[in-house]
Amino acid sequence: MDSPEFDELDQRLVSALVLDGRAPFSKIAAVLGVSDQTVARRYRRLYAEGELRVVGVRDTERLGHTRWMLRLRCTPDASVSIATALARRSDTAWIGLTSGGTEVVCTTESRRPEDYEALLLGKLPRTPSIVEIGAHQLLHRFYGGPLGWFTKDSALTAEERAALLPAPVDPSAPIRLDEEDDALIAALARNGRASYPELQKATGRSESAVKRRLDQLLRCGALFIDVEFDTTRFGFRTRALLWITVAPSALAAVGAALASHPEVAFAGATSGPANLVAVVICRDPAGLYTYLSEKLGTLEGVRHVETAPLLRQVKRLTYAG
Repeated sequence: MDSPEFDELDQRLVSALVLDGRAPFSKIAAVLGVSDQTVARRYRRLYAEGELRVVGVRDTERLGHTRWMLRLRCTPDASVSIATALARRSDTAWIGLTSGGTEVVCTTESRRPEDYEALLLGKLPRTPSIVEIGAHQLLHRFYGGPLGWFTKDSALTAEERAALLPAPVDPSAPIRLDEEDDALIAALARNGRASYPELQKATGRSESAVKRRLDQLLRCGALFIDVEFDTTRFGFRTRALLWITVAPSALAAVGAALASHPEVAFAGATSGPANLVAVVICRDPAGLYTYLSEKLGTLEGVRHVETAPLLRQVKRLTYAG
C-alpha cells in the first residue's frame, strides 16, 4: 500500500530543510510559525519512519572528481542483487532500476583513475549476470547537486525562504581536503544534522575546530547538505531517466532549458551516444507525457529521447551527480 502524502506542515518542514539542512529547530519553528517541539517531533517521526534523511554530500563537480553514470543490463533474476551490492560501495551515489527491472543505473565517483578502472575494467566485466555495460562520463552539470529538485516547488513563501537561506557558496574560495576531513564528512553522510559534540566524538577534534572546519567546507562548496525523501509523499509518483541526443551546437542551450524546468531534478552533459542525461519527476504518466511532448520535445536541437521509467531506487539521493 502506498504511503499517505505529507500534510502541509510536513511539506513546509521538508522545504525548510532543503534550504538549510542544519538549521536549528528553533529557527525553522520561528519561520514556520509553530513551536520548537512541533518541528522536532515531526522531524523525528519522519526520520524514524525512513521518510526523511538529512545527509552531508561531497560536491564532486566542485572538487573536480571524475564521475560516471553506469548502465548495466542484467539478467532479470540478478538486477536487484547487483544493485544492492553496488549500493554498499562508498563510491556509488545513486542507484535505480529501469527498463522493466533489467537495467541497473548508478552514478559513481572516482578520485583517482585507478578507482574507476578497478570497477569498470575489473569487477563488473567479471560479473556473469551482467550482459552489457555502458559507462558514460558526466562532463558538466546543468542542474543537481546542491540545487535540489524540491527547491523549484517550495511550500514556503519568498520571505520564509529568504529567512532560511544560508550564506552563499564562495566560488573563489580555495578547496583542499585532507585525511582529517574524511571522518567529518563520513559522520555527516550518516547524519547531516549531527550535533557538534557528536562530530567531535567522530573526528577527535575539538568542537570549535569541527565547527570552523564544517563552516569552511560548506562555504567553499566542497560539501553540501542534502535531503533525501520519497517524492510519492508529495504526490509525485512517476520518475524517469531521459537519455537525450542533442545537436552539439545546442547542447548548452538545451541543458540550460532543462535546468529551468520544474520537472527536472538533475541534468548533465555526458559522453556516449546520448550527450545529455536528465532525471525527471512528474505526478503521473500523463504528466511525463506532457513534459516530453510540450516542453522537451519543443526545444530546438533535440534529436532523440530515450525514456526509461524508474521502477525502484535502491540507493536514494535527490540528486544524480
